[in-house]
Amino acid sequence: MIRNTRIAAACSLLLFLGLLLGAARVQVLNAPEYDANPANRRHALDRYAQPRGDIFAAGRRLTGSTDTGQDLRYERSYTHGRRYAPVTGFASQLYGATLLEDAEDRVLAGTDPRLAPLPLWGDLTRARRRGGQVHTTVVPAVQKAAFRALRGRKGAVVALEPATGRVLALVSSPGYDPALLSGNSPATTLAWERLTADPGQPLLNRAIRQTYPPGSTFKVITAAAALESGVVTDIDAPTRTPSPYRLIGSTTLLRNEASGCADAPLREAFMQSCNTVFAKLGATVGTERIVETAEAFGFNGEGLEIPSPVLPSHVDTRMDPAQVALSAIGQYDTRATPLQMARVAAAVAAGGRSMRPYLVERVADADGETVARTRPEAGEPAMSPGTAALLRQMMIDTVSGGTGGLAAIDGLTVGGKTGTAQHGVGNSESPYAWFISWAQEPGAALPGVAVAVVVEDAEADRADISGGGSAAPVARTVMRAALR
Repeated sequence: MIRNTRIAAACSLLLFLGLLLGAARVQVLNAPEYDANPANRRHALDRYAQPRGDIFAAGRRLTGSTDTGQDLRYERSYTHGRRYAPVTGFASQLYGATLLEDAEDRVLAGTDPRLAPLPLWGDLTRARRRGGQVHTTVVPAVQKAAFRALRGRKGAVVALEPATGRVLALVSSPGYDPALLSGNSPATTLAWERLTADPGQPLLNRAIRQTYPPGSTFKVITAAAALESGVVTDIDAPTRTPSPYRLIGSTTLLRNEASGCADAPLREAFMQSCNTVFAKLGATVGTERIVETAEAFGFNGEGLEIPSPVLPSHVDTRMDPAQVALSAIGQYDTRATPLQMARVAAAVAAGGRSMRPYLVERVADADGETVARTRPEAGEPAMSPGTAALLRQMMIDTVSGGTGGLAAIDGLTVGGKTGTAQHGVGNSESPYAWFISWAQEPGAALPGVAVAVVVEDAEADRADISGGGSAAPVARTVMRAALR
């Protein structure tokens, strides 16, 4: 009897150990496989079982959560979704998340360790925390002004605070309502198919994820390179530039749309946007110095996140004299995002300091208690204060007496630079109209806002005046809203 009992006990022990090994295999060894299995809905059910944390602008809630009563219980909702989509992105039960909804997903989903009351609290209790809050730097009045000023035209607007790098507005057009993509119904699928098939690319964030040839707005960088290198020491001295100008090593003649560009001083050439003067300056300064200056402003940088990833802006590092001459007027293969060109204007406005742009002011827990705050971060100086002062004056002259007159605002000091970039083979398609600028209140130590505007479908008769005619009025509206 004792022997049979021992055998039964041993068998029971072996069976128990087998169960433990089987459970360990399932829960430990095979866990990653089961987690990744598309048929496993546990993660999705858990993710949408409670309301998601919200995104704010100046204390205003831009997002919310709607109780559907379904298995995936809470869907994302948006306030003024189309206006703020370039900031928030979307959070979809079918198609994932983009922009801030993606970059700050752990905070919004409540899984960020910073939201725990004590270290390792979540690991010990296994309790699911409520979603946290993401407070942006966006100023609603500025965002609204930029959104309305574009009037649905293809393009983008970025407004920065030069002293800190805070993003005051981030607009891309045409846009979409992110609420259309929140759920998992057939209507959501149809909306996705329609948006992804739209030739206007409404899901593309043109402000940070699209690069354009910057056209004559790049002449700010060329002028900085010429001044920093000593090629130009007096902005009112003749530049000995013929009009037209023959590109070195080429039979191509570069001409101007504006008159009076022959031998024009840098100040006058900047005001009237003389291509010949800046092309010659680019060839004289040379590739190395043009690239060095552009990189000081932020070109060719990798990994910029605001925290949404920003597509790098580009200037070629190997160019012959003809190519660097074209690059110096914002053509050839030079490309920039609107955010990058807003950084250029902001660096001039801030006396040469290049501040890292950021979109999130602070992160808070579900009760609004701050757990992290973004501090302004300065990069390497883009140029000397003396060069920045000269560029500020030339930008002021451009608005008061040059191609940027439509950006002028009574009672404010405004500086700007127009630009229109060729588009298509032989400039066969509608050009891109650009305007970069800044505005300063009387008595202020620094300009309070820097703006970049690009309009893709601008009609243009001549290069830079279209930038002044199509993009400058948009910038004026945004600057007025920012300093109102």
